[in-house]
Amino acid sequence: MARYTAAVCKQCRREGMKLFLKGTRCSSNKCAFEKRGYAPGQHGRSRRFKQSEYSIQLREKQKVKRMFGVLERQFRNYFAKADRSKGITGENLLKILEFRLDNIVYRLGLAASRNAARQLVRHRHILVNGRLVDIPSYQVSVGDEIRVKEKSRQLDLIHNSMKRVRDGKLVPWLELDKAQMKGSIIEIPTREAIPVNVNENLIVELYSK
Repeated sequence: MARYTAAVCKQCRREGMKLFLKGTRCSSNKCAFEKRGYAPGQHGRSRRFKQSEYSIQLREKQKVKRMFGVLERQFRNYFAKADRSKGITGENLLKILEFRLDNIVYRLGLAASRNAARQLVRHRHILVNGRLVDIPSYQVSVGDEIRVKEKSRQLDLIHNSMKRVRDGKLVPWLELDKAQMKGSIIEIPTREAIPVNVNENLIVELYSK
């Protein structure tokens, strides 16, 4: 499977905002975006031009793709599914992305970043309703229980991440039992409850052309 292997901090710099791709490093003084908040490349500092409507829409799509670690074909499939579903297409798209297993593991605080969460899932450390699932894109549902496998509870990656989880700091549609290293989805989130700083309507406009 294809994946992005270059420096992920360049993605934040290209989009002009923190995408929080490297966990705690993004909140420290080591963050590359804090040191070099301009676009990467030889002319990154001096690059000044008026963006077209298409360019603005494309950048919004790229932000979401990079934030969730999704490639183009998969993103198109998600959009098609969102467009077929009842409700607002842009909000449906964000809900589909939020309900990916790797994202839920990240939101629960079991991993410091989505990349780390993806690694936990691929390496077979996560159970969904008592069943081992090693597919990061697996779509969870309301009522599902996500827990760390018994033999994996001593992993430093998980413990270091959970130390930073404060009670009441989760998104309101998730519930976490820190002692048991498990969590569950208690409701379908509203758009206001999804902490993603993007304008999903621009993505809808891009794909509607």
